[in-house]
Amino acid sequence: MESDFDRQFMEEALEEARKAFALEEVPVGSVAVREGKVIARAFNQVESLKDASAHAELLCLKRAAEVLGRWRLFDVTLYTTLEPCCMCAGALFSFRVQRLVWGAMDIRQGADGSFVSLLSQKHPIHEFPVSRGVLAEPASQLMKTFFQKRRGENAGNGI
Repeated sequence: MESDFDRQFMEEALEEARKAFALEEVPVGSVAVREGKVIARAFNQVESLKDASAHAELLCLKRAAEVLGRWRLFDVTLYTTLEPCCMCAGALFSFRVQRLVWGAMDIRQGADGSFVSLLSQKHPIHEFPVSRGVLAEPASQLMKTFFQKRRGENAGNGI
């Protein structure tokens, strides 16, 4: 069940996703929250950085670690607008997050059941609770709008 607290921080992540959209990046946004405060935020920058690993989740986790001066984020919740991929799921384990909250499903790359189920597996060194589908509709709609726009722009290019 979605809490007001979760919706509030997912709205912050959606703001980051809208920044990505405006820059013609796949609109995914993330925020890291500790003790009720956003300590880091990021959006996808794969295209602008020409880096396939520049996903919102990974960038946000790195920034949170910089802010805290440590890589173990055992007291941090990550809010992200899209179900994490395998790479980002691995990072969540490695950074030892306290909790994950995600919005829309990702049937192409989702690692929490949509494509594969990494996050539901018992991990040998770290486990964390996951809240799924928080503000899924606006997160999903933003993705749909982005890709409809991209298909429209590429219609004459045979793409």
